[in-house]
Amino acid sequence: MNTNYETSEALFDYLLVVNPDVVVAKDVNRIRQFIATSLEDAASITSPVYIPLFRSEFPARFENDFIDMVEEVARRQSGFAIYTSRLEAVRHADGRQSICVNVANPKPLIELHKSIMQCFDLKPQAFKPGMTIARGLDEVAVGKVLPALTQRLFVRSFNCHCFTLLKRPVTGGKYQRVRDIVFGDIEHMTGSLFNYAA
Repeated sequence: MNTNYETSEALFDYLLVVNPDVVVAKDVNRIRQFIATSLEDAASITSPVYIPLFRSEFPARFENDFIDMVEEVARRQSGFAIYTSRLEAVRHADGRQSICVNVANPKPLIELHKSIMQCFDLKPQAFKPGMTIARGLDEVAVGKVLPALTQRLFVRSFNCHCFTLLKRPVTGGKYQRVRDIVFGDIEHMTGSLFNYAA
């Protein structure tokens, strides 16, 4: 076994996400624009809009195995609607805060997260789904923008019928889309004609 090869092998940061529809993403980016203007910080509006589901680091040679495993989860999954209602601040262990769009009906996403964890034989962890609008904010920054944001509701909905696998080198950089993995249980999909089959 060549341990030098194993330790020098490039690791990638893989991220499974649920993407909102174009309208919701546009609305989120409008709020990011407001935050960026208020805080004079354009960096906060560059990242894509998504709900993170699962993250792992491993060499690219395991990518196809990983995809096979999550495709198996997707095959058993039916589509569902995601509803949002408001914006909230989330405090992290390091004291910094993020502003997120909450998910008003988290159960389908929590169940999906649990299925993904189980497919890798990992213990389910506490999981609170949401879309990050701005991250790494201090108390002053949050105090400056949050009051204006929490006065407005963010009532939106979109259908979730797939998740997307993204990856980037662990050394950093932008996430690149690897592929969309579409749910396979169309028979139980909301609004499906199959619901009314005899």
